[in-house]
Amino acid sequence: MTSEPVRDERRDAAVRRLDTLGYLLDDSIPIPGTGRRVGLDALIGLIPGIGDITGVLASTWIVLQAARLGVGVSVLARMLLNLVVDGVVGAVPLLGDLFDAGWKANDRNLRLLHRALDAPGATRRSSLAVVVGVAVLLIAVVVGTIALAWFVLRLFFTPGTWTSGI
Repeated sequence: MTSEPVRDERRDAAVRRLDTLGYLLDDSIPIPGTGRRVGLDALIGLIPGIGDITGVLASTWIVLQAARLGVGVSVLARMLLNLVVDGVVGAVPLLGDLFDAGWKANDRNLRLLHRALDAPGATRRSSLAVVVGVAVLLIAVVVGTIALAWFVLRLFFTPGTWTSGI
């Protein structure tokens, strides 16, 4: 019976540490006169190349700890999707840094973590829906790209395509 409260205390302490890390990465620095906040992730992202990689690595720690806390696979996949969007779009010079300051992947992932710990079933279902939706979208893009490539290749390499009207 004494192991349950200890586990909950450890879990709560781990979540508090992750909340602190998320705050530092996404919200720790107020922007004067705007009422908005950014974090170290947005600032280090201004360093070309290494800044974005460092930010994504720091953010990955939150996902790894969420896995350690027992968050479901679909929630972890959704958290990773947030990181991929953050990393890919954030890598675009200047505009990516502005996006990164607004996207706040760590805040998103911490909200997912809290919901997954408080209501695991509902969070797992909604995350699964998002992950499946993204997977379907990616499959559609791949199939569309292949179909377009096939059409273009057929257009260029079918005999008489270009001379039939002359």
